[in-house]
Amino acid sequence: MRELVTERLLLRGFVPDVEAVHAYAGDPEVCRYTDWGPNTPAQSQAFIDDVCAAPAAGELEPVTWAVTVAGNVVGACSVTVTSVEHRRGVMGCVVARAHWGRGYATEAAAGVLRFARADLGLVRVEATCRPGNVASQRVLEKIGMQREGLLRSHLLVRGRREDSLLFAAVD
Repeated sequence: MRELVTERLLLRGFVPDVEAVHAYAGDPEVCRYTDWGPNTPAQSQAFIDDVCAAPAAGELEPVTWAVTVAGNVVGACSVTVTSVEHRRGVMGCVVARAHWGRGYATEAAAGVLRFARADLGLVRVEATCRPGNVASQRVLEKIGMQREGLLRSHLLVRGRREDSLLFAAVD
């Protein structure tokens, strides 16, 4: 897996980072707007097992990085090619609550978007977030994504149908 380096961050492959992952993935506030979590320790371990076993960058395989600051895991970012033919993909990012408000999500997401365009050759990269997640909306806008619409009843989240906002960056 190719590492991504930004001004303050190193995005690298996951190693047995279970405690650090569980610190954010088990936090109900971090998971408030996600369709996963809060994780049990076993679910955080399963996530690490899955991303460590995944191929580095195959067709339609997600590429998931650990977002690190000074060697410490503070979150995760990923990109998945959803259509090779149409050069389209989707990305996502999560950061531990203790590191909110420092610009790490914006910096990591911008690095992943650059990778998606330059290394994967994607022309369209999408991301979604819940309508109530104003911080994620701001991150997506800061990295140059535009809000395209509302996906009604998009996901089943903890037994409830939830809407999503659709953002995209198009070259």
